[in-house]
Amino acid sequence: MIDSLKRGSSKKKPLKVIGWREWVTLPELNITRIKAKVDTGARSSSLHAFHLSFYKRAGKEYVKFKVHPKQRDSHKTIFCVAPVLEYRKVKSSSGHTELRPVILTELSLLGECWTIEVTLTNRDEMGFRMLLGRESFRKRFLVDAGKSYYGSKTKRKV
Repeated sequence: MIDSLKRGSSKKKPLKVIGWREWVTLPELNITRIKAKVDTGARSSSLHAFHLSFYKRAGKEYVKFKVHPKQRDSHKTIFCVAPVLEYRKVKSSSGHTELRPVILTELSLLGECWTIEVTLTNRDEMGFRMLLGRESFRKRFLVDAGKSYYGSKTKRKV
């Protein structure tokens, strides 16, 4: 099994491998565990968010929102606040275009932590509460489309 592959040069460290779905952490949003679909076909990442409300503080726009981190479970609710980076038109896989707020937040996966851009949208009807688009893991990981949960081999309930 391939655990990692080298980038073009032998001087660069090898890329780690992740599966098509992974458990991730969003520490700045106090989301300790959420199942994410790793989607190389999507450019941007998105997070299931609802009850969005916007406000300004010291001239900067913020968004307050709620997240249900567990699929098909609306009992656990996490309240989040983040500065709005920008608004972006995003085309869904069904072809529908939506203007979404974009935030920056920290993502933790396989012992690595880095900042990613995330669009906020209602993913209630989708299979995953979070989608990791290719820009979030580009030059960091390779995706093994036949495997899941490299970061956590045991499939624990959230």
